[in-house]
Amino acid sequence: MFNVVLVHPQIPPNTGNIGRICVNSGATLHLVKPLGFELSQKALKRAGLDYWDRLDLKVWESLDHFLRGVDLKRCFFATTKAKKCYFDVSYQKGDYLVFGSETKGLPLEVIEWERAIKIPFSKEGRSLNLAVSVGIILYEAIRQNRNYLVNICKEA
Repeated sequence: MFNVVLVHPQIPPNTGNIGRICVNSGATLHLVKPLGFELSQKALKRAGLDYWDRLDLKVWESLDHFLRGVDLKRCFFATTKAKKCYFDVSYQKGDYLVFGSETKGLPLEVIEWERAIKIPFSKEGRSLNLAVSVGIILYEAIRQNRNYLVNICKEA
């Protein structure tokens, strides 16, 4: 199982879609307060469809609580400021994939730079939608751990 961490997410449909990704991949979703919305918000539930009730969800009261409550050696921090690409990392089951808010990204002071990762894009681009970014990185971690979800692909 992998862990997807959203630090101070702001947009309910993004979080709803990420919840759906987590259910479909077997990942746990961690939300770090403050959130830019209420967990009962209609847009969040609409984007998550009927998956939201099946989501393995953990809510942290603050970023400090999260950082003190997990093994930081298994956290990978997604930021456009990283030097290392997400596909140049070896992921293990149980890893935490940490993403910042849609508007501000991760606070620079909490990033462990040796475990900072980025998604490369052309010089015309700046960023990707948060749900898209989560999907790209999470499924690379799953790809590297092929036996993680035996129902996704059957090897020929």
